[in-house]
Amino acid sequence: MTEDPRIAEAEAWWRTGIIDIHPGVIRMRGYAIEDLIGAVSFPQMIWLMFRGELPSPVEAALLEAVMVAAVDHGPHAPSIAIARMAVTCGLPLNGAMASAVNALDDVHGGAGEQCMELYADAAARIDAGETLEEAIEAAIDASIARYGKIIPGFGHRFHPIDPRAPRLLALVDQAVAAGAVSGRYAAIGRAVEDALAARKGKKLPMNIDGISAVVFAELGFPTSLGRGLFLLSRAVGIVAHAWEQQREGHRIKGPMPKSIPYTYDGPAPRPLPDTLKRRPAPNKD
Repeated sequence: MTEDPRIAEAEAWWRTGIIDIHPGVIRMRGYAIEDLIGAVSFPQMIWLMFRGELPSPVEAALLEAVMVAAVDHGPHAPSIAIARMAVTCGLPLNGAMASAVNALDDVHGGAGEQCMELYADAAARIDAGETLEEAIEAAIDASIARYGKIIPGFGHRFHPIDPRAPRLLALVDQAVAAGAVSGRYAAIGRAVEDALAARKGKKLPMNIDGISAVVFAELGFPTSLGRGLFLLSRAVGIVAHAWEQQREGHRIKGPMPKSIPYTYDGPAPRPLPDTLKRRPAPNKD
């Protein structure tokens, strides 16, 4: 009997090398799920899902460290505030999470991936024969041309020195000493920091996005995964805040308390033109 081509087409409609499921069988990248459970950590599982193989212990520890660092940045962070406001409007946790994640785009949430692009651009220029200094200057200029004068990954509106960056950079240096990563992108990140200080006359320290870009690039993740990895980390803070707000039980909390007015800068009070005023209904009697 000839196989129905429609069945073959349907079976080939979705193709994946990530998971293989049959009745009673679940295999992730070839590994039985029952063997993975209790044997690998969540960061190791993330690596396996994205990369197809398990990481070394040092690689897994470095990935875990950077994901721990980015879980939350307080209710003044727009994505967190959105999650909390969404809950007060009646949304469940999944709705609050979706609302928050939708705000994590280029401006709020995309800086890490953009910084990875800057580092990758500099690395490509070095490979093409430019000196480190030439490559860094050209990559900064390219980033400004694409995203504007704010360089993603450097400086912080809240922290004079982002406390997460030095600690993670030290862990990268330890991984370099252990031979787990090359240190190439740590050197590029430091060189960008120096170049920006020379340009602006003041230091713009690497922030969480800049050091996250270093870690992800050192670990070999492609630039296009930078934001996805950040989302996995920040999702923890989003759900934690949404759950906390849910337990507080407030209803319809806006971005600021009603005692603090917004600024109105529109026209002064004015009457409606006589031609638009409502006329009395005609008397039917």
